[in-house]
Amino acid sequence: MTKRADMTPAGRRILDAAGGLFYREGINAVGVALVADTAGVTKKTLYDRFGSKDELVVHYLRRRHESWWAYLEERLAEAPPPRTLTLVDAYIAHPRLEAGRGCAFLNAAAELPPDHAGWSVIREHKRAVRARLAELIRADVPRADAEDLAEHVFLLLEGAISHTAVDEGGTRMQRVRALTSRLLQEGAKGG
Repeated sequence: MTKRADMTPAGRRILDAAGGLFYREGINAVGVALVADTAGVTKKTLYDRFGSKDELVVHYLRRRHESWWAYLEERLAEAPPPRTLTLVDAYIAHPRLEAGRGCAFLNAAAELPPDHAGWSVIREHKRAVRARLAELIRADVPRADAEDLAEHVFLLLEGAISHTAVDEGGTRMQRVRALTSRLLQEGAKGG
């Protein structure tokens, strides 16, 4: 069972340090000694709070999901239709998360072994995004095949976000926004 490490000040500092380091440097490149040092705690404190580096990675991914999801829902609550484009915009800019290396979940998936507990968080996140896309499309374009269109937009987003670091400047994400807008318009026409 996962400890509630993020509820203590030391746990929050550890997660803050791990989040930045794992995202910028890569999960496998960052050891617990560097995380502890960056957080200003001992390795013993890190292990007391998280038990292992693997559990710390799971917490990092959950926290990243929760932060991104809260930001998305805040934006959706304020957004006029078509709200599907708001989800695309959330991929383009999130003021509280680094995004220069692309999707933290895809990055983690590239590093984690298949049996790592972090995979469940990665899959949950991706399923949640895909499901939310379908909900938004159903509301924005009632006549469209929401599942097919959601899969199309989801794959466009995933492809573009995976190119973030390669595509310096974010032009692919902007292109996804334009393509999504066009797909929504075509869906509204029933085609």
